[in-house]
Amino acid sequence: MRNICGAIAILAWSSMAMAGSSTPVADPIADGQVLVDTYCSDCHAISKTGESPLPIAPRFRDLHLRYDVEYLSEALVEGIVTAHEAMPEFEFDPDQAAAIIAYLKSLSEPDQNQ
Repeated sequence: MRNICGAIAILAWSSMAMAGSSTPVADPIADGQVLVDTYCSDCHAISKTGESPLPIAPRFRDLHLRYDVEYLSEALVEGIVTAHEAMPEFEFDPDQAAAIIAYLKSLSEPDQNQ
């Protein structure tokens, strides 16, 4: 009988814990998309289709072909500086950089609908 009561108590506690969890789970890919849309889309193609508004600006979906995008995290935090003088310098906090990296990685993943 104790085992049954214990199992019921555990199930009840886990159900309450799950139901009581009102904190939304962060979605780093969505957060990264918002960041690149805000800061990068004026010049770069930031989605899986389309061309960059500024022709010399690389399409984000192609960055993984040039770089291991994971290595861009440090540059995003310390400030990206390029040879292109029109490129503004951006500095992001580590969580923002991780979200941007997650979004960039998502661009290189094949579509599930195809």
